[in-house]
Amino acid sequence: MKIVVLGAGHVGATLVEALHEEHEITVIDADERRLRPLADRYDVRTVEGNGATKAVLRLAGVEEMDLLIACSPNENANLVSAVLVKKLSRAKVIVRTTSIEYLEAWREREIDVDFMVSSELETANAILGLIGVPAARQTDVFADGLVQVVEFDVPESAADNPVIGVPLRQAPLPSDSRVVAIIRGEHMVPARGDEGIQPGDRIIVVASPAAAQAWSMAIAGDTKAVDDIVIFGCGRMGRTIARVLLDRDIRVRLVDVDHQRAQDAAEELHEARVFHASAFDADFLVRERIAHETAAVFAMNDDAKNLYAGVLAELQGVHLTIALAHDSESVEVYERAGIDLALNPRQVIAEELVRFAHDPRIRQIAMLEHDRFEILDLTVRAESELAGRRLDELPQTGSVIGAIVREGSVLFPHGSDELRPGDRVIIFVESERASLVERVL
Repeated sequence: MKIVVLGAGHVGATLVEALHEEHEITVIDADERRLRPLADRYDVRTVEGNGATKAVLRLAGVEEMDLLIACSPNENANLVSAVLVKKLSRAKVIVRTTSIEYLEAWREREIDVDFMVSSELETANAILGLIGVPAARQTDVFADGLVQVVEFDVPESAADNPVIGVPLRQAPLPSDSRVVAIIRGEHMVPARGDEGIQPGDRIIVVASPAAAQAWSMAIAGDTKAVDDIVIFGCGRMGRTIARVLLDRDIRVRLVDVDHQRAQDAAEELHEARVFHASAFDADFLVRERIAHETAAVFAMNDDAKNLYAGVLAELQGVHLTIALAHDSESVEVYERAGIDLALNPRQVIAEELVRFAHDPRIRQIAMLEHDRFEILDLTVRAESELAGRRLDELPQTGSVIGAIVREGSVLFPHGSDELRPGDRVIIFVESERASLVERVL
């Protein structure tokens, strides 16, 4: 596939890293300094210039492209580029936006692009998934909410836990779930029946929503549902997160040091309580009882501020801290400083965009462990050589089928179960083998 990526920032670079081996990639950006590292590291073509002009798009080969992913930070440039490509070629067009208004207009077919993705909305949905399973370090919802993929860090103090240190086939694991990978240090350990989970491991589990919560209890003894959220930052991101949580009947408080932003949030979100205050005011945290029963989301536009405010909230005993990391390097800094969960919005949006360059049967994709692994939601072809075979008879492809969605029901399979044409499989695979899995299924 011939793909043009508009924007060589973090999102564009993530897409290039994920797609360059399987596709012919051209990257457009007005800043040569962002293009040079991509050209040096990957076998991709780069075009310096304004991607919202016919001349630059033609230079990038617009007439021959199959897919445009317009993911620059400038959403107006993304839209103009998309409109031009629609007129100049037959390429499919995917647009990244930061505007809920643009997204709603696209849904009402007022904007003629094939797909539009909102960074804010995808991040808000990711946060909603995380607070539903408090012990998880990452979670993704698949198959229209029927399946959750959850990543847990097993505490070093968990040695006495009944699911720890015994073979998986003997451990009292939550039903309706399957361990698809155990990551021990830098290595992945196949989750076979004779292997056991050890303290310090990171595990990836495919489960029903109820089983995901049972795993949270099994790993961390944490079953308390989070229903009280404080969001620090009333910008576009903070307001979108609040709107998604309010729609799920979760109590939301918003805090911002800027009076105008706080006032705008109060006028837009009548069901939320909004405070004009500083995230760094410990007295405010105490006065508003933002502590033991509360989860806090730090959605300010400054990673240093998110870090400081998050650590301060931890010191006050806040139940769960989630901080947005606008710089990918901040994720590890947050985690080492004691923030419970770090989320990079650019990584979240890149995961949603990358699936459009995969097999069209793939409905969803999630990238794990700095893109070392992928979770695919893939439909089995009628002519697949694996259809009709038992799982324990399938060839080794470096993958594990965690769940099968069949006729609206979910099966968490065993080796004796067989694949059928039309099955939707939620499958864990090493990223370098994803294309092989797509071909054989």
